[in-house]
Amino acid sequence: MGLNDTAWENLFAKYNILDEINQNGKFIISARQIKEFREPRLMTKFDHKVNLPVIFSENNLSILPITRGEYIISSFSAYKEFGEPSDEVQRISISPHIQSLMPQFVVSEAIALNYASASGILNDFLEDEDLLATVNGRMSSGTFRFDINTDTGRRNVEVNNSQIEIDAAYEGINYLSLFEAKMDLADDFLIRQLYYPFRVWSNRVTKTVKPIFLIFSNGIFNLYQYEFEDPTNYNSLVLVKQKNYMIATEICLADIQNILRNIQVVNEPDISFPQADRMSRIINLIELLNEKSMTKQEITSEYAFDERQTNYYTDAGRYLELIDKNYDEEGNIKFQLTAQGHHIMMLEYKEKQLALVAQILKHKVFNEVLTRHLQYGEMPQKETIVEIMKNAQLYHIEADSTYMRRASTVIGWVNWILDTIEE
Repeated sequence: MGLNDTAWENLFAKYNILDEINQNGKFIISARQIKEFREPRLMTKFDHKVNLPVIFSENNLSILPITRGEYIISSFSAYKEFGEPSDEVQRISISPHIQSLMPQFVVSEAIALNYASASGILNDFLEDEDLLATVNGRMSSGTFRFDINTDTGRRNVEVNNSQIEIDAAYEGINYLSLFEAKMDLADDFLIRQLYYPFRVWSNRVTKTVKPIFLIFSNGIFNLYQYEFEDPTNYNSLVLVKQKNYMIATEICLADIQNILRNIQVVNEPDISFPQADRMSRIINLIELLNEKSMTKQEITSEYAFDERQTNYYTDAGRYLELIDKNYDEEGNIKFQLTAQGHHIMMLEYKEKQLALVAQILKHKVFNEVLTRHLQYGEMPQKETIVEIMKNAQLYHIEADSTYMRRASTVIGWVNWILDTIEE
């Protein structure tokens, strides 16, 4: 178990938290109590459901702040799934005289928001006029109450001067749009990140307040606009609009064909053939590791991965020669980018995409499957892909069922390559 898991196990045991929740439906815990075992800021930040400590997951529990120094634990429905983003993508670009916002320099949520503003994304998505950046950063919540769903029915919660944080706010003629921005891809999010700021600013302005979630990774902006149908109900969140924007690359089919013609196929490495079919998440992990090396536990606890996914996606990065696996001084598994990985991440956007394509097409299976797709105009059947895999001398795959599962990775990566092509 991780450090958070162990610390929370100890807290639950010391304060009989489960018994209290079973009797009263909730447990109020102070930052002082949490600090007996670990820093509260490390113990209470779970942006995605998968990040929750084991004892929370096993008992269907979540935690929310209610004051500057107190938290409430209960069987809250605290998270919401994004759902699959739309297939439609709008290409965008930025004025060439803006040199400090080149895609390879978009390495934080704040810079991603600035790029979204400068490229016209916000004007298009928010459908408002005279947009100006206004409030951001940490601030007090003031006092408000809300209802939230639990396993035993709806519960009322009071928040009194808890700390909130707003990544950005843009005010126009008609609306105040509050942004939560992330650089990591995930299946869900903590509703509180939208709800607390929404409640605070709905009480301060007369305009409609729009809660907006923005996700940026590998040149793609996914924007989600939500609405709380009942402002006093935490779980009344509904999706109003979702749009995707991609930085234009001008990659054409000829670019991909050129790589296929000229790439030298390598021998298969002594690494398990990838079981990670979402190339977008592999690239997202590479982006995160480009900023700092991380232990296996840090990747699992800080980002939207469980331990198994951490293994799958780091192995995929290693397979592509973009991630190295080592050990820190305490013997913990640690991951960092290879020199090749760092080099690719600093390339201009088009060149970066083509370099990632090349790393994939170095491998016989992906090379041959894409070649057949281009030749026949459709993806080969899974059975055909399995035959290609069996002829490629892959490392440590024996069972046919395993081949079939890994064929999904092949399809996912080849489709990602095809999606880089702009018509």
